[in-house]
Amino acid sequence: MRGVWQVVLAGAALAGGSACAAAQSAQVAALEQKVFASKDATIRLTFATKPNVCGNGDRNISIHGDDDEDGWKSDCDHGPAHVTIKVRDGELADIATRVGGSWLPREGMTDLGTIGAKDASQLFLRLARRPGKGADDAILPAIIADSSDNWKELLSLARNDQVRRDVRKSAVFWVGQEAAAAATRGLTDVVDDNSVDREVRESAVFALSQRPKNEAVPALVSIARNHKDPEIRRKAIFWLGQTEDPRALAYFEEVLTR
Repeated sequence: MRGVWQVVLAGAALAGGSACAAAQSAQVAALEQKVFASKDATIRLTFATKPNVCGNGDRNISIHGDDDEDGWKSDCDHGPAHVTIKVRDGELADIATRVGGSWLPREGMTDLGTIGAKDASQLFLRLARRPGKGADDAILPAIIADSSDNWKELLSLARNDQVRRDVRKSAVFWVGQEAAAAATRGLTDVVDDNSVDREVRESAVFALSQRPKNEAVPALVSIARNHKDPEIRRKAIFWLGQTEDPRALAYFEEVLTR
């Protein structure tokens, strides 16, 4: 009987999860409709950012792990994010993301107020799929939203030939950042040949990245997968992200699904 109840409870949990996902999808769709309610509009909204994101109220945003690295504390404000979306002729014209600071009163602007971080992340991933030169700028706010874990959606964007090329490149970059963090987590000091200067080895990784793809990509994947120096692995992963090669995306997916 206990097994039966476990199955029933598991099914109820799945159903509840599906209902929550459907509700969130409906909320995000409603937000998207508000953004494009007019052919020409300026919309602004606010949402919470991840703890490692900070800014000074301009478009220069810092994403890092420690405030006091090297004994230094910056004046960065840790959120929230303030985003301005401009729609012109029914298309996405520009997205400006700032962290810190505050809005000033302004006429002729639609203010959506503070929205949930997960809803914000999903909204900007939707905007990234739209035509218009502002689509590329939708990736950053999607990434910095608090509690967002959207590398699967970024992989989908990177592989979608119907999406603008600059958007796909941005998606590859951020997936690479996630993969680099996952691939080097927990690694310690250099255990390879310490007689060779790290900068020399990093230069060698760069030189390798400039070789033809059929030579460069497998070698970079091997370094990213096996090298014991986390910095060298990060370099290899960075250059993999520049290749826009399906094998690089497959490696990122492999790392992130471990």
